[in-house]
Amino acid sequence: MKVLANDGVSQSGINALEAAGFEVITVTVAQEQLANYINENKVDVVLVRSATTVRKDVIDACPCLKVIGRGGVGMDNIDVEYAREKGVHVINTPAASSQSVAELVFAHLFGGVRYLYDSNRNMPLDGDTKFKALKKNYAKGVELRGKTIGIIGFGRIGREVAKIALGVGMKVIASDKFVGKAEIKVEFYNGQFINVEIETEPVDDVLRHADFISLHVPAQKDYVIGKAQFDLMKDGSAIINAARGGVVDEVALVAALESGKLSFAGLDTFQDEPKPAVQLLMNDRISLTPHIGAATNEAQDRIGTELAEQIKSLLLIDNK
Repeated sequence: MKVLANDGVSQSGINALEAAGFEVITVTVAQEQLANYINENKVDVVLVRSATTVRKDVIDACPCLKVIGRGGVGMDNIDVEYAREKGVHVINTPAASSQSVAELVFAHLFGGVRYLYDSNRNMPLDGDTKFKALKKNYAKGVELRGKTIGIIGFGRIGREVAKIALGVGMKVIASDKFVGKAEIKVEFYNGQFINVEIETEPVDDVLRHADFISLHVPAQKDYVIGKAQFDLMKDGSAIINAARGGVVDEVALVAALESGKLSFAGLDTFQDEPKPAVQLLMNDRISLTPHIGAATNEAQDRIGTELAEQIKSLLLIDNK
């Protein structure tokens, strides 16, 4: 059986699949050629991340397809229910990248409170001629310890963010339509741990009381954070979006930054990927990364091996 990893897969995943007798193809096929390639090569499994979409047209055109796998959490680039109606298995790896995304949130937060997003732009330009002026510009940083982080969306990733925040010494508040409370287990290197129970609150209360907001919600039709929500936030607060593009009104975000309502923002996802708005890219109060929340070696290894195990359990059992 053949597996097309169209957006790539870790070597650990390839090794696990090949050891089970699968042929793994790692070429990148253009979206418009995907269905033809699957049919011509009799591909049984197609694995994607965020670049490739598997919609009804591909599903209908590829009767040989048995499994569609998404390396990551969100499956908005796959017509999941339609595929399952057609008898195609759809799998993903919801837990594999949680730690990596959570750490990126804090990379943006630590960089934001110490102006690294701006300092790293200006030091190469003026560090040799305006060192003292830059030192003065960036001398009013703040600490995260003792501050309040508001987590909107308290699933796997939101809870990993909470673990790091508690370890840093922050107060954690959270909001989630489907979670009333959660016990957060903060584990330490020597086997010790603490459990902290966090009860969720209405989203407006979280917005009012948090110094920093971190979003961990799925893609949806309407903005989760727009002008009304920015107005509720503390003056000088900040927001990080490492969830999905389109959950933040980016026009309202820029306005909140320009007015001083927000001190900074961190964006890993954008409404118009892969061509984010120039107003975001050029704004000196935004810390920017190109949708790399799950892009660590450790996360990709976990994703690859987890996908391999699911594929083996589905197809090898089916063929017995």
